[in-house]
Amino acid sequence: MLTGFSITGYSKKTEDLTSTEMKEEGIKKVLQRHRLSGNCNIVTFQLEFQILETQNKENLSSVITDLGIIMEPTEYSELSDFVSRAEERRDLFMFFRGLHFFVKWCEYRKRTFKHFKDKYPDMVHLPEGACSHCMVICSASRPGFELVIVWRIQINEEGKVLPKLDLLTKIPQRALKLDKNRVIENAPLSFRTLLGVLGIEAAVESLIVLCKDE
Repeated sequence: MLTGFSITGYSKKTEDLTSTEMKEEGIKKVLQRHRLSGNCNIVTFQLEFQILETQNKENLSSVITDLGIIMEPTEYSELSDFVSRAEERRDLFMFFRGLHFFVKWCEYRKRTFKHFKDKYPDMVHLPEGACSHCMVICSASRPGFELVIVWRIQINEEGKVLPKLDLLTKIPQRALKLDKNRVIENAPLSFRTLLGVLGIEAAVESLIVLCKDE
């Protein structure tokens, strides 16, 4: 069940498309035009879609024949391509499901970054503020040594929402020359391994502790 949606406006118009010949054959065609506005958390949207209903003596079928989606300006650039795919496929379920889980992941990212910022205020920085998609970890003992966690939220072709976390390093050149075991070079791959073993929060915590104890 999808929750978190608030509907702020709705209207419907119906047009009977049944011709005289169709009536004689026991067929009825009705075109419904719907307008819907609402929001999912801070993301506001407007939908306009048409449903064509065809009924005969045996069954009733309905199909979405047109779908238009208008999104209010948002900092989430990832939504643009997703909305275009949902419109092209005329897939309302994909739109609602994808938006629901996208917003949930955004909220989780926001809470997680805020948790670490509050817990380690001197080491953790959010360059883009509360809704930042990246978090910078500064070494407490080594100036110029930074780890940057980039946390993107992707929506694939089928509308499935997937978090994607990467680790970037900002290391002074002199430190790189001393890294004979290529620990820094292999850090992004090691971080992905940590994510698979520990999960997001524990993996991020381990990086902060590492920088803190150096």
